Amino acid sequence: QRFGRAPTTLQPRTCIVIVEIEGEDGPLAVGVLVDAVNAVLDLEAAQIEPPPSFGTGLRQEFIRGMARIDNGFIILLDVGHVLSVDDMAGLAQVASARD
Repeated sequence: QRFGRAPTTLQPRTCIVIVEIEGEDGPLAVGVLVDAVNAVLDLEAAQIEPPPSFGTGLRQEFIRGMARIDNGFIILLDVGHVLSVDDMAGLAQVASARD
């Protein structure tokens, strides 16, 4: 939903990914519901390139960079922007207002 898409429908491959974001009082662990996880990778800083300027379908501030792997590439999210504490609080207020 954070990317303007329909809510995730729970399926056999649906997962909760735990990420750490910076909160006002220090690091905060947050669970994120995702459609699926295909792989977990360790990337070297040298593998990360600047974000593309077009063609991702995501807001630019959500993208940290991109990495080339094998014969393709992956887009790296800037979790701090995607899951900013202020934005999440705003989303929670909107959801509460709907109920």
